[in-house]
Amino acid sequence: MYQETIPGFGTLSLTPVDPPVHAGLLHGWVTQPRAVYWGMGSFTPDDVREVYEFIDGLTTHHAYLILLDEVPVGLFQTYEPAADPVGERYEVHAGDIGMHLLLAPPPGTGRGLTTAIGPALARFLFRDPAHRRIVVEPDVRNELALRRLERVGFTFDDQIDMPEKRAQLAFLTRDRFEADHPQPVAR
Repeated sequence: MYQETIPGFGTLSLTPVDPPVHAGLLHGWVTQPRAVYWGMGSFTPDDVREVYEFIDGLTTHHAYLILLDEVPVGLFQTYEPAADPVGERYEVHAGDIGMHLLLAPPPGTGRGLTTAIGPALARFLFRDPAHRRIVVEPDVRNELALRRLERVGFTFDDQIDMPEKRAQLAFLTRDRFEADHPQPVAR
């Protein structure tokens, strides 16, 4: 488990998703209208459980609950691009690590959660010295996510066609992140 104090929000921790235990919670998040770009809006709780059981069986993909002071506030997924469909659509570099983020904080959490959590998630990924670049591929229609990525320091690359969407490929290098966020990365 990973933990980090997020000023103004509390202690962030990442814990692996346990599909049978967390399927109901995840279903409630991924089927909300605001999660339309997650692509699971019509899924049943059993469908969600099956997806995360599949992910749990992979060595290249991982799913984590994001907790703030032990309260679930989101879902964070990591993947090795070479073992994912995105890796068929760009030149994967050694040290690339992919991520997906879905925040679903309870009412009263406060504004600015994504801005506060983003650097912590990057630090989590970059604590592995082999990870040199974070890869994301949000839906091109998800303007809010694109603006947030740009603010965090991601560089936009090509638009790519994924099986379920037209996506904006973007990268955040370790060097750029560390220059913008001088807090040491735990290794």
